[in-house]
Amino acid sequence: MSTEPPPNGSGRPPDDDPFRKPPPASPGGGSPYDGPQPPGASPGQGPYDAPQNPYGATPPPGGGAPPPYGGDPYGGGGGHGAQDPPAGMPPLADSGKRVLARIIDLILVGIVVGLLSWAFGTSEYETDPDKIQYGRQFGQSLLAAVLYIGYDTVMMARTGQTLGKKLLKLRVANLDNGATPSVQSNLLRAVVLWIPAVFCCACIWTAICGGWSFFDKPYKQGLHDKAAKTVVVSTA
Repeated sequence: MSTEPPPNGSGRPPDDDPFRKPPPASPGGGSPYDGPQPPGASPGQGPYDAPQNPYGATPPPGGGAPPPYGGDPYGGGGGHGAQDPPAGMPPLADSGKRVLARIIDLILVGIVVGLLSWAFGTSEYETDPDKIQYGRQFGQSLLAAVLYIGYDTVMMARTGQTLGKKLLKLRVANLDNGATPSVQSNLLRAVVLWIPAVFCCACIWTAICGGWSFFDKPYKQGLHDKAAKTVVVSTA
């Protein structure tokens, strides 16, 4: 069968000539040969176009690949297997400010724990060692764990901030996209921080878990951040 276009005067109207008709336009206005748009893509965006940066930043100049596939914006090695935060992420929070924000939260929640422990008679502080009631000790520890974990989970699931972090202009964000962590991520983060601190070794574990951010590179993560894949950034 010949693929040559029919000669003029063949009786076929020009508008019906399949060799002269342009390809139909796609509903989004793009080329009909573009693939399906990825979730969240803008109209006309092809499947191989780069998605919008969640931090609103443009790729770095010079033609290099933007994070998370390019270099580390915080000065890390960016070697194979390193997970770099996307370009445009706000500056990482100063570890000293993180400690100060945590102290503020400890004081605020500690006051509530103390008042409720006194109200329910679960205070574990006794002057006479012969009268220590271990059931009450466990009761106060359980109350403290519930309040600290609930406080961190609920507050940060909404805005990524506790009251202490709001005062110090800090925010918890997902490492991979900068979004506010989900309830599940915040719950995991709080459990890793507070369960050992409340039931085992309060001062030691809190110092290790939170103090890890002073030495961690390149993201300044505490151990609870690593468990939940979060970072703390500045909002100032």
